[in-house]
Amino acid sequence: MEALSNALQPYKSIVGTVAAVVTIGQMFSGSFLCYDIYKQKNTKGIGIMPFAGGLIMSVLNLKYGFILRDDTMIQVNFFGLALNIIYLMIFFNYSTQKGQVWFQIGLSGVISAVLVAYAEYEDPNLVANRFGAIITAFMFYLISSPLLGLKTIIKNKSTAGMPFPIIFSGSIVTFMWLLYGIILNNSILVLQNSVAFALCAAQLSLFVIYPSKPKGEKKKAKKTN
Repeated sequence: MEALSNALQPYKSIVGTVAAVVTIGQMFSGSFLCYDIYKQKNTKGIGIMPFAGGLIMSVLNLKYGFILRDDTMIQVNFFGLALNIIYLMIFFNYSTQKGQVWFQIGLSGVISAVLVAYAEYEDPNLVANRFGAIITAFMFYLISSPLLGLKTIIKNKSTAGMPFPIIFSGSIVTFMWLLYGIILNNSILVLQNSVAFALCAAQLSLFVIYPSKPKGEKKKAKKTN
């Protein structure tokens, strides 16, 4: 990896800038799902996980930014937190199961609060590595969560319900941070984004194999037209 790192050193600032820009851009990927919700006037086929997970990740990364005293990380995640709150408000507004949505939002808040509280009481010499490991584990879970419905996807031969904009943008973001990790010769950053990119790529392959809508729904749409 060191040889590749040396070869890419001249592009360090460019790759770093692109990685930061696409990360901010990824935060807007939820707006595509919100637009779908707005068009159909309900949340059918769209889960809350991308928004609830985005809320938790924003809070955790915001806290991590304060731990590292990184102004850029703090600013970016303040922005991400605000966006995810808006996304959740839209989801709640169009959901027909508001009680369940309230529960999931509350659960997200509790998880965030517990982990932030842990960071406050952890040994200052250990908190950066340990809290970073927690964020990494949760990131892996969040990225791989659409695969939990793999059995249903194969059964229905459809990727309906999978958040394509988030998965696609996640692939670009993780690839850019993987490159940046290689340039920095940072094995942890490389490991994190190698796994994350592989998970995103696996999910993107499902969109190539299966349509976004079941065949039955496509036939109905044609008849309606």
